[in-house]
Amino acid sequence: MSTIDTIKEQIESNTILLYMKGTPRFPQCGFSSRASEALINCGERFAFVNILENADIRTELPKYANWPTFPQLWVNGELVGGCDIICEMSESGDLKTLVAEAAAAAGDAAE
Repeated sequence: MSTIDTIKEQIESNTILLYMKGTPRFPQCGFSSRASEALINCGERFAFVNILENADIRTELPKYANWPTFPQLWVNGELVGGCDIICEMSESGDLKTLVAEAAAAAGDAAE
């Protein structure tokens, strides 16, 4: 499986997915820390990929997404954005709404 195929599979298989440096419990940069904290505050489960542990994804994802930086938040297969967008959406309440609706829809699909 190519790296791009792996990225596509990760995005398709996870309703809410954060590509980040480190993990939500142990973020390895301030941007990833702020982004994962905003997601945690939404109260829904989300998947994450630590790009520091996978150099191929770290290299290929910016090309695939046409988004040069990390973290990257994907919801329902669509790129939401990076840290600034995530934090702005968190402050406005839009992130909680987006994440809650995605999680509810995924729960409905799983039943």
